[in-house]
Amino acid sequence: MLFSTKIQSNYKPKRLAVKLNAKGEQFVVKKHPWVFSNNIVKINDDAKTGDLAIVFSKNKNKVVGLGLYDANSPIRIKIIHSDASKAEINADFFHLKIEEAYKKRLELLKTNTTSYRLLFGENDGFPGLIADVYDTVLVVKLYSEIWLPYLEPILKSLQIVSNVDTVVIRLSRGLEQSKNHQLKDGEVVFGTLENEVVQFIEHNVKFSANVIKGHKTGYFLDHRANRKQVGEWSGGKTVLDVFSYAGGFSVHALYNGAKSVTSLDISKQALEIAYQNGKLNDYSGKHDTIAGDAFVELKKMIKSKQTFDVVVIDPPSFAKQQSEIDLAKRKYAQLAELGIQLTASKGLLVLASCSSRVLAQSFFDINLQVLNNQSRPFNNILNTYHDIDHPISFPEGAYLKCGYYRFLN
Repeated sequence: MLFSTKIQSNYKPKRLAVKLNAKGEQFVVKKHPWVFSNNIVKINDDAKTGDLAIVFSKNKNKVVGLGLYDANSPIRIKIIHSDASKAEINADFFHLKIEEAYKKRLELLKTNTTSYRLLFGENDGFPGLIADVYDTVLVVKLYSEIWLPYLEPILKSLQIVSNVDTVVIRLSRGLEQSKNHQLKDGEVVFGTLENEVVQFIEHNVKFSANVIKGHKTGYFLDHRANRKQVGEWSGGKTVLDVFSYAGGFSVHALYNGAKSVTSLDISKQALEIAYQNGKLNDYSGKHDTIAGDAFVELKKMIKSKQTFDVVVIDPPSFAKQQSEIDLAKRKYAQLAELGIQLTASKGLLVLASCSSRVLAQSFFDINLQVLNNQSRPFNNILNTYHDIDHPISFPEGAYLKCGYYRFLN
């Protein structure tokens, strides 16, 4: 099988000599992957996106890092190598990095799991590039044009290392509109795809993802360990899964013998996927779905005095930019207050956040503040972060946090 010729680039990257101010240099020396435009003191006049930026130290004139130049982003240089060792940026360099990333996932792949994130952007040395495997299909999502000149060897290595039959390309909105490539969002660039909905297994539980039209790469893999944990604590229980999307928590709960599960999401389409994902497995519990705004629907449930043994609240990011942080914190506090009222006697409340701008400690503090302001005694039995296939190599790379709160009455 051959790769599509559309992944080939006509642009031959140049080498750029770059000098940074003291702050920018410190970032690179400390292995941070971002160099902002205002940190650059000196660079070639004809720099173009995808060019290899060779970052020299200010005083000793030695190389401190190698990165890719991005003319379209305030993060002007994305660092791909900041070790003291010399490196030639070529197909072998990328192949070795992909093999290293794969080795980090081996522990997960020893379980009955056929879906995983092989490349997690900056955290695996590939800023603006995500690679997710769903059984025999690899989905690569591009967020930056810097990768266009290097895409062919990278995709070939990804296919070899993951041993998949099919490779699909997904593009960010900005890249979809770019005229610097021939790729289309959802295009199959290697192998064939008989059905855009691909089935996979997550810790024995069957799921599906639409790899062509689904959000991001088709599914959210980051909460895998939390879904497994909630599932194991849901046997014989009534469960409410708020912001359920494709039913990750719901399906694990049903698989593990939950008495009844209610999936709540604003998207009817997502709820249909959640229901169908449930049907891929054998379960005896009842699966209800509610389409609506979570804040409105939760208040209705409280008014009608409904409670659940397990309540999971996993909203989308509330702080896409700095200016939204305070509002996000208020929303998290509000959801914690609603969740407490919906959690039954001796029940479990699970609160999660994927807003990278709201730091983990801040999120856990908000939850504890709200919980301490109510009369029911509780234990904070567990705080979790990213699963093994979402390693963190720099502070801004961390976004996922999840707190488990068990009520004592």
